[in-house]
Amino acid sequence: MTYDETGPPGPQRPEAASEASATPDTGLDAVRRLHVMAAGIPGARVVEGVLDAEFADVWAVMSDLEGGFGEFQPDMRNVRVTARDGDRVTAHARSRYGMRARLDGVVRPGWCWLQSRFVIIGMAAEPLPDGAGTRVALTGGLRIPGRALIVPGAGRELRRSLDRLTRRMD
Repeated sequence: MTYDETGPPGPQRPEAASEASATPDTGLDAVRRLHVMAAGIPGARVVEGVLDAEFADVWAVMSDLEGGFGEFQPDMRNVRVTARDGDRVTAHARSRYGMRARLDGVVRPGWCWLQSRFVIIGMAAEPLPDGAGTRVALTGGLRIPGRALIVPGAGRELRRSLDRLTRRMD
């Protein structure tokens, strides 16, 4: 496994949005899209890595909010999905430190973006073109209510999450 931690990338020029799609077709893969989302949040970091496992297996763990997600997210004690409508999800999470959050967002193959008043969670995964593994990226952390700002220190937790996911997939 290799990983790289980066801050927000430089500006990108996305392709024109597709009128027929609910999600604009920007020409960006899920990992790059996660970098773009993080770029809009001061203090956000993205940790990226390549896992020696097939995309379907990696995403099965990452997107299993009530199971596999808690195995690699070091601060999550439990997550319970309370509503699903297509790719829209509402979940209630409790951290290992007792904090609770109602998370709202989107989970679809290779993409997850959940947020609450105090928490942002972003995950992306893409199969490598040669089939030799899966590229994953994580972002998120505690945020200050009413402001799009991640509290410093999230990078360390993101690296721990990626390390735990890597061990889980071995």
